[in-house]
Formats: sequence, C-alpha cells, structure tokens
Amino acid sequence: MSKELTLLEGKLDATGLRVGIVCARFNSIFVEQLLSGAKDALIRHGASESDITVAWVPGSFETPLVIQKLAKTGKFDALIGLGVVIQGATQHANMINSEVSKSYAQISLETGIPVVYGVVTTENIEQAIERSGSKAGNRGASAATTAIEMANLLKLIPSAAKK
Repeated sequence: MSKELTLLEGKLDATGLRVGIVCARFNSIFVEQLLSGAKDALIRHGASESDITVAWVPGSFETPLVIQKLAKTGKFDALIGLGVVIQGATQHANMINSEVSKSYAQISLETGIPVVYGVVTTENIEQAIERSGSKAGNRGASAATTAIEMANLLKLIPSAAKK
C-alpha cells in the first residue's frame, strides 16, 4: 500500500490574518508607496484594515528590533519590513542590507512567524522609483502576498504532521 504525496501550499487568502508592517522613515517618499502597495494587496486578498498594524522607525536598520518586539507579542500571523536603501559612494548600504536580511531570517526562525523582507535595495533613485510602484512593480505588494502565502502555509504544517 503506497501513501499519497502530501502537498502543502499556502493560499492567497488574507481573511483573518493579522499582519504587522514596519516601515523605515528614511526615503519615506518611496516607503509610503511600498506601504500603500502592501496594504492594497492585503485588503484585496481579504484582510481587514483593522488587522493591519503599521509602525514607523527612523531607517531600515531599525526595523528588525521592532519586528522582533511585534513577533514576541504573539499577536501576528506575519510581519513585513519595508524600506528603501539606495547605494551611495560607500559600502554603508551593503552593510545595512546584509544585517537587516540576516536579522529578519533569525527572527523568523526563532519565533516561527514569517518575516518578509520588503526592503528595496537599489543603486540609484531611478531604480527606487521603478520598484516602488512603477514599471518594476511594487515590492510592498509582493512582500504582502509572500506574507499571506507563508502565514497560511505555516498554519497547514501542524495539521499535516498529524496525518
């Protein structure tokens, strides 16, 4: 007797999901567009605006601490970090991006809550414009759909383990 393959796949249904979004104020002209895209994607997929919490911090480097604090409350199904880091003449942007992405992964693994990296990292302002809602799409919206899918996928795993 052979067993059937078990397929686990998160649905794009945000109904009832509680999502926290932490936004960097630095480069806020772009981050506001990312936030708008994220909220729009969440609501289009069934989230209630009252289930979305938004926190603002000074810059992208500060997002992991607030995300960690939100994760530890146990009140969120997914968390999203939004920011825009534009490469300058130094390696500062690379250091920020590296530390932030590592921190998000660590928080996710420690808490079991999906933390989605919605930080736009670009070489120039034109690329930031493109990724904040123009021809390259909106990174905030794609981060939101990733958060929805991951939150729903993780909800399936305990029930799949019982089979």
